[in-house]
Amino acid sequence: MTSSYETHEHDVLIIGAGGAGLRAAIEALAQGARVGLVCKSLLGKAHTVMAEGGIAAAMGNVDKADDWRTHFRDTMRGGKFLNNWRMAQLHAQEAPERVRELEHWGALFDRTEDGQILQRAFGGHTFKRLCHVGDRTGLELIRTLQDRGVQQGIDVYMECTITRLIRDGDRIAGAFGYWREQGRFVVFKARSIVIATGGIGKAWKVTSNSWEYTADGMALAYETGAELLDMEFVQFHPTGMVWPPGVQGILVTEAVRGEGGTLKNNRGERFMEKYDPKRMELSTRDVVARAIYTEVREGRGTEHGGAYLNISHKPADYVKKKLPSMYHQFKELADVDITTGPMEVGPTCHYMMGGIRVDAETGQSTVPGLFAAGEAAAGLHGANRLGGNSLSDLVVFGKRAGTAAAEHSSRVQSGALDAEQLEEAEREMLAPFERTDGEFPYEIHRDLQETMHSLVGIFRNEEDLQKALGELEKFKRRLESVRADGSRMFNPGWHLTRDLRSMVLISEAVTRSALARRESRGAHSRIDYPNLDDTWGKQNNIIVKRGDTMALEQRPVADLPDELKEILAENK
Repeated sequence: MTSSYETHEHDVLIIGAGGAGLRAAIEALAQGARVGLVCKSLLGKAHTVMAEGGIAAAMGNVDKADDWRTHFRDTMRGGKFLNNWRMAQLHAQEAPERVRELEHWGALFDRTEDGQILQRAFGGHTFKRLCHVGDRTGLELIRTLQDRGVQQGIDVYMECTITRLIRDGDRIAGAFGYWREQGRFVVFKARSIVIATGGIGKAWKVTSNSWEYTADGMALAYETGAELLDMEFVQFHPTGMVWPPGVQGILVTEAVRGEGGTLKNNRGERFMEKYDPKRMELSTRDVVARAIYTEVREGRGTEHGGAYLNISHKPADYVKKKLPSMYHQFKELADVDITTGPMEVGPTCHYMMGGIRVDAETGQSTVPGLFAAGEAAAGLHGANRLGGNSLSDLVVFGKRAGTAAAEHSSRVQSGALDAEQLEEAEREMLAPFERTDGEFPYEIHRDLQETMHSLVGIFRNEEDLQKALGELEKFKRRLESVRADGSRMFNPGWHLTRDLRSMVLISEAVTRSALARRESRGAHSRIDYPNLDDTWGKQNNIIVKRGDTMALEQRPVADLPDELKEILAENK
């Protein structure tokens, strides 16, 4: 049955080798499972390395009053109370221990004078809570987890793309994919699969996300029958580079503002005084992004359509020590010395709060044996993520998903790999080579990015969203005749034909959810419904596959226990 394919067998297969995938792999190995780790890129190249500012954990090293309750409250308030409360609770309670674990495994954090892990301020956090390594925290997290995983003996399959999950009845049996280098097909047999593939940013024109972020994991889960949750909530980070064009969207860490950076418009006004006079530049990301967007739209933007972010009032040595990556990034890419002058920044598609709906304790989706963690999973962040919560999310729920996936694999039999599903997956991948008169994928990708940027961006309305749905239907038809030239070796055009299917599918889920939610909440801003609506604050949007159609339904948000309600009521 699988004799014609290269086949590997594991108890737990993890798709994605960022922080969540690596942490899940380490934990599943610790439980005694045979673990395989598949990554689309090279090990160590995961998008987690782009997380700069820090990892949020209520350690109380700098602000002694900080504790998990305040972190929980900040996360819930930032998410506009749409969060899965249990995930927010577990995250706040377990993040400090996960950080200490990273330190134990060799992570080198910046230090206070008495030798504890240093913590900095960040938007939406009441206290200085972000443990950091200069402005290269994600890189250090990946280095630490990767060293730990390699030392433990994880089987790693690099430059391999999974295109389909294989089911045996209603449960997971394995996965089908191909080696990006030669185009040769490969099959993985597994009792449990953990999806840790990150987000969807490459569907937008301006994004901080790396090339791997093409919605693969969410699409794989949806096609396999898993539910998607709150897909309308796409975070636009307020500060990406806006000039020169070749670097547009590259992230400018929130740590610049955490270390005292100020935002001004072309009139020299510190405009955040208008939008959030209390928190100013350290307001939540949705507020700052909309503020910059509004300033530009009303004619107060910079020369290249952004805002000025300035840290040059701080001593040059301080800036170079605290923000070394930012200093080099602007010097090398834009010929700007941030110790002597301002940066031009603007909103960039950054993070997906929505994703695969999972159980808070285990990370299991609605499909038995299929788990998810990190950005591919939904629930923790609600309507808007606070800076620094992503890295603690990866290690808290990566560990939980790894534990649960290993436990699941120990109590179920291996499923059968259905030959028909494998052959269908192969036919699907080879079809673009058989077409001679279709269009190439690059044009479709460019048009998709333009559509999502202009119609499903920072501000939305019914007319634009309906128009976007119409465009997405056209993209689906265009994909039916998309073609690839040449051979299967080193063929990026062929790879893009597959990625586009995921991006169009998940873009539709985002658009349908955005159209349904008739209010503005967190990262979702409707011009035609500009206010919060209490009714919508009590329900989640669920996307599920029904036959060949995408269905949307609303479900009530779970009620909080009384003791957590009391925490939220404090310091209102």
